[in-house]
Amino acid sequence: MSILITRPSPMGEALVKQLIEQGREAYHTPLITFSPGRELNKLPDYLANLREDDIIIAASQHAVHYAHDLLKHKQQSWPENCRYFAIGYKTATELQQATRFTVHWPEGREISEQLLELPQLQHVAGKNILILRGNGGRQLLAETLQKRGASVTFCECYQRNPIAYHGDDLCRYWQQISINILVITSGEMLQQLYELVPTGYRNWLLNCHLLIVSERLADQAKNLGWTQCHIADNADNDALLRALQQI
Repeated sequence: MSILITRPSPMGEALVKQLIEQGREAYHTPLITFSPGRELNKLPDYLANLREDDIIIAASQHAVHYAHDLLKHKQQSWPENCRYFAIGYKTATELQQATRFTVHWPEGREISEQLLELPQLQHVAGKNILILRGNGGRQLLAETLQKRGASVTFCECYQRNPIAYHGDDLCRYWQQISINILVITSGEMLQQLYELVPTGYRNWLLNCHLLIVSERLADQAKNLGWTQCHIADNADNDALLRALQQI
């Protein structure tokens, strides 16, 4: 069974390399690239407005990378008196290395629902919370924290930019290399893939095994017509590798 990895570089290439080393057939077609976010230059002002014991949440490793690079360029430091959180272990590791402060993250699934279960985020009334993210996403996180009484601000640190492909040519190539497992790590990329594939290839697409990373993605995939959905524990490459061993 040939596996198509759609996650962006360099994580996509790394996963393909690991799969090939395990004797699997794997190919990489990234669906998005990254660029600085429209609000990245506002980050120093957002940080300056935070008070003691306010909260900073990193939604992804990319948000940390772009934020930290900007602060280094401007010779500014991360605030010392705030509490730091991340959506998962890898993002927490990046944030901890960048800030040199303790970072809290949820055990288990790297999703907003798990982060919201942390005891430190239960009583946030009156707190300012800054969420570092890409262009869009994490609405559930913000809305729930607002319901708990917090004032939430998003900072778009980076943008996800779709890569333009010719659908017919790409689908012919995917069929030539016998792709029948698709690895998708976001709802945005799932919708992009679905719209990229011409109608004549839609039956092939929906008959592929789909490896995704959350129940919400599974619901989205089923609504689009997929029937063979497998959910990985998390979105990192190690979790995807474990899940692919079961397909």
